[in-house]
Amino acid sequence: MGDKGGMDKLKGKAKEMAGKATGDKRRQAEGRTDRTKGEAKDAMESARDKAQGMKDSLKRDDS
Repeated sequence: MGDKGGMDKLKGKAKEMAGKATGDKRRQAEGRTDRTKGEAKDAMESARDKAQGMKDSLKRDDS
């Protein structure tokens, strides 16, 4: 499995920490949003991989 959401999660964590350090609530919220977006991408990729595995397991082997 790739890491499509990893950059969003990392960027979000950095924004969130910067927002906390500076007291910028908007930056904190943006960071949480970016992290959530990354987690959603990872979940979608995982679901796609599982669906592909199910599809592959149901294929009939004609060899």
